[in-house]
Amino acid sequence: MKKITRDARLLVAGGVWACLWLWPLRGVLESDMALHMTVQLPLLIGVGVMLAPLLRPHEPHWIADADWFGIPGLLLAFFATSFWMLPRMLDLALGDAWIDLAKFVSLPLLAGLPLGLSWSRMPALGRAFLWANFISMLCAIGGLYLGAPTRLCAYYRFDQQATAGTVLIAIAIAFGVSSFIAVFIGAPSLRAKQSTIPAHHVHGATRIRP
Repeated sequence: MKKITRDARLLVAGGVWACLWLWPLRGVLESDMALHMTVQLPLLIGVGVMLAPLLRPHEPHWIADADWFGIPGLLLAFFATSFWMLPRMLDLALGDAWIDLAKFVSLPLLAGLPLGLSWSRMPALGRAFLWANFISMLCAIGGLYLGAPTRLCAYYRFDQQATAGTVLIAIAIAFGVSSFIAVFIGAPSLRAKQSTIPAHHVHGATRIRP
């Protein structure tokens, strides 16, 4: 069963990577700035995340020990993701085949794979902090694209740049709202569910008979 799961995971990850690399999907995604940033880049990162469980059993002990609380791995993933979201790198990836290949290789290996390996090692408070910073980064980059008076990417029109900024801000807002709901609204429902547990099941207490 494990071999089937492993083979299926490899097949899906390789298939997604190949579809993103080959035309016509690649041309469609790279023709629009918003699709390039919010669909192609996350899917490339997702390829690495899918491969992480396959590599975890073979991860050298010294790498696992060096990844203290997942901080080095998550920082690597954060910087790799931020690097390819820069306007200059988007332009270079579209204009230079070798840099485009570097994007297709580095995002799964330097962003997705460390994210998949290191996320579970980070304490819950640290994950919340990084998630909040990621949402802030999306807002900042979206605001940069939306408020820039000139084109930041030579290969994309000014209206595409504004659309990309709007989409990034909308995604950040959606992530923020969903996180708020999960933390502050989901908790009361959990407490309500727990309150329905019979008294004799709580802390070994016995039910008092009248």
